[in-house]
Amino acid sequence: MRLLISEVLQKAHSAKTKAAKIKILQENNTPTLRSIFIINFDESIVPRVPLGEDVPYRPNDAPKGTEHTLLEQEGKKLYRFFKGGDDRLPGMKVENMFIQMLEGLHQEEAEVLIKAVNKTLHKKYRVTLAVVKEAFPNIEWGGRG
Repeated sequence: MRLLISEVLQKAHSAKTKAAKIKILQENNTPTLRSIFIINFDESIVPRVPLGEDVPYRPNDAPKGTEHTLLEQEGKKLYRFFKGGDDRLPGMKVENMFIQMLEGLHQEEAEVLIKAVNKTLHKKYRVTLAVVKEAFPNIEWGGRG
């Protein structure tokens, strides 16, 4: 069974060496994991949702593996929350969709998404841009990389 993205990040965070972090990321390589890193590290990715860690949503406290969606499955919808993604959508609709997504995710994955949007993911999980670049050399970066 696949790990939640929050679990992959926690494992990489806990790894003792750069090589171990890279190995964990590569073993759990998915388009959504790479997207989360791009959202976090690429300065050209500009959110259309309000910034800040205090997003007004109700955390989903259901146990892991039960009544929630997976960030991995929701990954293909993330583009909507950034400039250039689906700019036809009104701002309030984008914000409501973001809150709905957060409320559907496990609390730890919602936190991962919020931190990535705020470009602070690497402050919770010790996974640097250098580690990400080495783990995924084919990532195309816009403003940074």
